[in-house]
Amino acid sequence: MSEADAVHLAVQAMLVTFKIVAPILAVSLAVGLIISMFQSVTQIQEFTLTFVPKLAAVSLVLLFAGHWMLDELISFVDMLFQQVPSLLAG
Repeated sequence: MSEADAVHLAVQAMLVTFKIVAPILAVSLAVGLIISMFQSVTQIQEFTLTFVPKLAAVSLVLLFAGHWMLDELISFVDMLFQQVPSLLAG
């Protein structure tokens, strides 16, 4: 395994990680922004007001996009397993 192969695998791993996490982070950020704007307008400073909607939104994202996320992860791991013989050979 050369240095270029290791760097390529690391870059691929980071890209897959970003693709999997991006929908969850985007929805959580959007819901948090909306709730914080609501809190600043109404001056209600309640912790559960931010936690519960974010939890519900992330749960919905996992429910609807979880299959796609799992497919992405499985295809990356499958690609890794297919490359093991060529990486070990040099």
